[in-house]
Amino acid sequence: MAAAQKRGTRTPASNPAAWRDVTPAAIVLVSGPEDYLGIRAMDSIRSQVRQAAPDVEVSRINAAAYEPGSLLMQVSPSLFGESKLIEVEAVEAMNEPFLTDALSYLGQPADDAVLVLRHGGGARGKKLLDAVRKGGWPVVDCQPLKKDTDKMAFVSAEFKAAQRRIDQEAVLALVNAVGANLSELAAACSQLIADSTGTVTPDVVDRYYGGRVEATAFKVADAAMAGNGPLALSTLRHALATGADPVPLVAALAAKLRTVARVAGASGSAAQIAAELGMQPWLVEQAQRDVRRWTPDGLVRSIQATAEADAQVKGLSRDPVYAVEHAVTVISMSVQGR
Repeated sequence: MAAAQKRGTRTPASNPAAWRDVTPAAIVLVSGPEDYLGIRAMDSIRSQVRQAAPDVEVSRINAAAYEPGSLLMQVSPSLFGESKLIEVEAVEAMNEPFLTDALSYLGQPADDAVLVLRHGGGARGKKLLDAVRKGGWPVVDCQPLKKDTDKMAFVSAEFKAAQRRIDQEAVLALVNAVGANLSELAAACSQLIADSTGTVTPDVVDRYYGGRVEATAFKVADAAMAGNGPLALSTLRHALATGADPVPLVAALAAKLRTVARVAGASGSAAQIAAELGMQPWLVEQAQRDVRRWTPDGLVRSIQATAEADAQVKGLSRDPVYAVEHAVTVISMSVQGR
């Protein structure tokens, strides 16, 4: 691999590279606590390097157990002139010898080597991280995807990369079902891409993942928000009877009510509200339709009942099941035209 190709265009520190878009460079920093994104970023770099140089020599260094001089030895030209890929793990726990050698290396990287630094987050090693950023080398920021909107964007991107279509409602259904863990969410995307044909719809997602606790929780919430008390209660009781925890059930109720409340207090088009609240436009449109079924008093009453249930299922009540049932009943009874 030519040095110019590896070094490429340096990414300014103020504009970190997206993990999907990162390309090999003489030095790449993969930083942040989300291990799954870190693994995907490093896999992508390794794959690109091997594609450009099939005979590349790959070596790994643990920065916490680093021996002085090891980095220089790994990047030194080999007898047969192969390119080098050095992957350094545990940079967040680096020892002083590694810091010294890495800072020295930044001043004059090897011409035919790619050095990837994996830093899992935290303040340790800040001097090295700042030096990488100041040098303008690519920095991949691997932060946890905490918002549903971010997880939905992740799912959409997975299907786009595989050249497959998925309905936006199916995206939401999949996030609701398996979105708590990013690696599980990615695995679910892979399974649906491999095992289904055509456009993935909510029915397809439900067929594969409808039995998950998270999916059941949102079925309860959807029925309650539609004013269908009998369906909401029967679904809830079945979930509880099969071992579901009341906490995520209440969390699903709270999420639905919170979305309606936020949209009810906003003005403008769906696109404007979505941009202001950081939501998907179609989700805003759905909430706007739901708002029409609610009076301000009914919404306040339901939010209060859900807040009380949340406290009770987290230890303030000896009967958390009753607490959830009461919240579901209040919500269902508060919907207009039920």
